[in-house]
Amino acid sequence: MANLKEVRTRIASVSSTQQITSAMKMVSAAKFRRAQIAILGMRPYANELNAIVADIDVADGIQTPYHAVRRVENVLLVAVASNKGLCGAFNANILKTTSQRVEFYQQQKASVQLITIGKRATEFFSKRKGLVVASYDDLLDSPSFDASCVVAERLMQDFCERKFDRVEIIYNQFKNSISQILSTEQFLPVVPQEHDDKAATAANSNYIYEPDKATVLYDMIPLTLRSHFYRVILDSLAAEHGARMTAMQKATDNATELLKELRLSYNKARQAAITNEIIEIVSGSEALKS
Repeated sequence: MANLKEVRTRIASVSSTQQITSAMKMVSAAKFRRAQIAILGMRPYANELNAIVADIDVADGIQTPYHAVRRVENVLLVAVASNKGLCGAFNANILKTTSQRVEFYQQQKASVQLITIGKRATEFFSKRKGLVVASYDDLLDSPSFDASCVVAERLMQDFCERKFDRVEIIYNQFKNSISQILSTEQFLPVVPQEHDDKAATAANSNYIYEPDKATVLYDMIPLTLRSHFYRVILDSLAAEHGARMTAMQKATDNATELLKELRLSYNKARQAAITNEIIEIVSGSEALKS
């Protein structure tokens, strides 16, 4: 009977876990839908903005302070993770890749510092003294363009003041609800986007620049960088909710399969116990007759 009690306890525990994971999947699905709409609505604007800037940048060779290529002696890494767990390998991949980039630049004799976005990254890298210079965990709770601009402005200002020679962002790019693309992008200095001459000629014929290309570029580069950083946050959020939704779905399925096995074991154990009791009763009855 003790065995039956243990099985009943496990069934109750797994059933409770199944209800929790199922509820978390539904919550993540609702958040994922909103995050997906946000990132899919942001991408066309960001892509068109990048195309216009790339046309001016490549065709005329105009440079801004954000294009300055210097010897890499001071590097700033921005790791975008999540505030919560239970999302599969979402955070583990970010932490692993960020650690590898830190080691890579340290081997190149460069000074490396880190800005973390997400409590998982903050808790992990805070153990290494002097590495994390700032954390913006609240940015993921209520993402907005204005809030992300604060961080982007700091990155641009520090780069222009020569505090850092290169800024990289490590994040999960949203692909679909099942898979994410682990990306390491160079945020600063700005790298001109190459395209063929025909495309450049076609693009030039579609735009009229006022007052001139250089002035437009000086105004648009900061706007493009702010939009890029905001897109990174939206990408990471959509990828996070998709990863959590998938993880909770798998956990619910596993709990369902485990419940089937436990109930089968319980029924077998109960049947064995009943059979033993019947045998004892019959044996006792036969002993009394003899």
